[in-house]
Amino acid sequence: MNSSATRRPALLAALTLSGALALTACQSDGAGSSPAAGAGSGPVTVAGVAISADAGLHGSLPDAVKKAGKVRVATDIPYPPFEMYVAEGKTEMTGLDYDLGQALGAKLGVTFDFQAQKFDGIVPAIQAGKYDVAISAITDNKEREKVVDFVDYSASGTGIMVAKGNPDKIVTLDDLCGKKAAVQTGTNQQKLLEKHQADCTGAGKAPIDVQAFPKDSDAQLALRSGKVSADVLTKPAAGWTAKTADGGATFEVVDDPAAEGGYNASPNGIAVSKNLPQLTDAIQKALQSLIDDGSLAKIYDKYGVASIAVKSATKNSAVD
Repeated sequence: MNSSATRRPALLAALTLSGALALTACQSDGAGSSPAAGAGSGPVTVAGVAISADAGLHGSLPDAVKKAGKVRVATDIPYPPFEMYVAEGKTEMTGLDYDLGQALGAKLGVTFDFQAQKFDGIVPAIQAGKYDVAISAITDNKEREKVVDFVDYSASGTGIMVAKGNPDKIVTLDDLCGKKAAVQTGTNQQKLLEKHQADCTGAGKAPIDVQAFPKDSDAQLALRSGKVSADVLTKPAAGWTAKTADGGATFEVVDDPAAEGGYNASPNGIAVSKNLPQLTDAIQKALQSLIDDGSLAKIYDKYGVASIAVKSATKNSAVD
């Protein structure tokens, strides 16, 4: 997320051609409860991985959470690939954040009970005690850290999507110099390309021919038809679109080794009530366990966004 109240504007639009929005339904103001995994009854399978409870981590949970047997989780849905409904008109949830919550719950021996909540009301609802945590692709920043604690689980920024096979051999922003690149009008991605023009000309190359479109679905059409060499959008949207469009046969995402999570990547965190420091610590340790045993990587790969996964679980790591 780029601001304190809104998400990156390109993400939902970026999924139009992929068919991903067929998985989503209209947002509800209410708490649309989703069936949660019974973590205490045995291993829970998430993204093909069987995850069992860790008795030590369960014992470290706050008494109230252990007694309830669940963690109350707020999420703003739909926001692919992080939060989605399994089918239009259904309330059962899926997505990267949902799967992550089920994996954490399984590891901690409790249920992560997801409830739909509009994004701008998530932090106030945690402060009011309605929820214990929020998992909703929330950017960890210093302002938010004043009122909630974060366990950071991903870092994402701008990505580059190209035609399958990468015919123009694009890997970095420098490779876009002298080429046509599509972008959604008014986004941070457009600003990034405009700022990079000086790097192109400074290196003696032609500037990027920036093709701005009202919606990223239009940018995707331009890429699909060969009118541009790349579509520049958020890296999670790029990964999910590349994985789902035409069964993954049309697009691919390039990974700049110098910016694995994308350009200008910022951390996304699990927001936890400051009244529950034990829960914050337990979630951080559970996340690290999922990183260490490879489970987290498999969850991210399921959604085509392996490059935005963190390599270690950190707390309140905002740099702004």
